[in-house]
Amino acid sequence: MVDLDAAIGFVVAHGDAVDRARLSRLRTGAPVPDELLDAAEVGQTADGGWPALLGGDVPSVDATCFRLSELDDLGALGRPAARHALDWLAARQLPDGGWDEDPRLAGSAPEWATPGDPEARLYLTANAAFWLSVAGRDARAAGPLDHRVGGAYAGVVQAAAQALAGRLAPDGTWPSFLAAGWLSAAVLHRQQLYYESARIQAVLAERMPGLSPADVAALAATLRRVEVGEEQWVLVSARKRLAETQRSDGGWDSDDGHQFDVHTTLTAIRACRPVGPVAPPGSPVAPPGSPVLPPGSPVAPPGSPVVRRHRVAPPAGDEEPGTW
Repeated sequence: MVDLDAAIGFVVAHGDAVDRARLSRLRTGAPVPDELLDAAEVGQTADGGWPALLGGDVPSVDATCFRLSELDDLGALGRPAARHALDWLAARQLPDGGWDEDPRLAGSAPEWATPGDPEARLYLTANAAFWLSVAGRDARAAGPLDHRVGGAYAGVVQAAAQALAGRLAPDGTWPSFLAAGWLSAAVLHRQQLYYESARIQAVLAERMPGLSPADVAALAATLRRVEVGEEQWVLVSARKRLAETQRSDGGWDSDDGHQFDVHTTLTAIRACRPVGPVAPPGSPVAPPGSPVLPPGSPVAPPGSPVVRRHRVAPPAGDEEPGTW
């Protein structure tokens, strides 16, 4: 089992004030001081997004989603900054239901956010739709809540879910980066497209033994955030993999250098903490030892050429998290 006490001790010993505030809220729901929230929101452009480059003035879909993930840990998705960012994301949706980065970022964007690249577009679509799904039930800045799943951004998320489902192969694989898989599975699950989500989860469960700790933590935290049931085999496998890869000091390795180990460890804590609602009625539940799939659906064989790994944290170096 994951040693959560050791993980908490690692964050306390090595994290900064914002990291410790994230930890406190994850553990107890403790409110975060306003000055820390203000610091986490710094750099937002007038349009509502955050730039990927320090001091930049071109907002980035990828960087904005990263910043929303930090604000989510701080309980700040209801503050004006996050509301403005979510409205910006919704307004950036393309006619086909997807998202793309601003062409002005072409010279600096990493491969997973390259403007005009089909794989990057699918990843960005899954990422933007995930955060609009998570926050939509409480959002009112974009319009009144309605009966559709997704709240204020219901139409936006529904169009995105259809775009994501349309890119799935018969075996449940997807033509993009690894992170696009678990983000898409979360979006489809929240839209009650359980069969499509389960097909992706089966592929992820097959690949679990070869995934890095950072990828496993992000995968599990993402699925739990949209109330995928704890009994789902993909989450059972993720907890097992995190227990196997936890270090003796309580932390986990980041894919992008040890300066991001605290971020990875916080994500692992979010993935494994003993709280969280169960899956809604009708969601498929797999027995231990089998992938989560409805009867008769295909399972991708281990090692099938589905995706390349996506680094969910920024590159190693002196960059601020959420920048390129």
